[in-house]
Amino acid sequence: MEELQSTDILDREILEDARKKAYRILQTADDTIKQKAAEWGKKTDSALAEMGEKFRRQSRLDIDEIMAVLPLDKRRVKAKKNEELLNSAVEAWYARLGRRRVLELLEKELERRLAACGEFFPDGPVHAAIHKLGEDEALGVLRSALPGRSFSLEETHSTSVYPEIVLDTRELRVYASIGKTVDFILGEKRAELAAALGLTEFAGEETPC
Repeated sequence: MEELQSTDILDREILEDARKKAYRILQTADDTIKQKAAEWGKKTDSALAEMGEKFRRQSRLDIDEIMAVLPLDKRRVKAKKNEELLNSAVEAWYARLGRRRVLELLEKELERRLAACGEFFPDGPVHAAIHKLGEDEALGVLRSALPGRSFSLEETHSTSVYPEIVLDTRELRVYASIGKTVDFILGEKRAELAAALGLTEFAGEETPC
């Protein structure tokens, strides 16, 4: 009987000792988990802070870059708009011309080209390629510029929106177009035209962005 009691006591002591060891193990594991969680929390906060600072630095760099380029982009947009206004003004000028005036300008352009050729322009019949001109209109211009000549006409295709005459001989080619007058206006008279339209940058005065 006493042996059984001693065995029971021993069993209880073993169980109690095992329970205490298990509690200590669990307590240690719990403390470790809490410590690791705290460490990871600090690392996460540090990483987030570092990422936030990098993002802020990059944002400042991006803003600085945008602000540096913006004035140039504004000038490009303004220059493009001014160029469109100049072209529109010339197109409006051309649209107001009567057909007679258009033919006079084309005739003067052709006469200037022929004068530049001088004695190098050969005698005899002349072949003319015409664009945006009627046959009678073309012959009227040609006969005024080259009286006494005979002409053969051919309609030709061109990307120009203005009337053109191209004279072809065996020696040379003479090209006359209202487009040349337009180019002169947009070239030589650009500043004058821009000033009339109030486009100060084209007139020689810088406009702030």
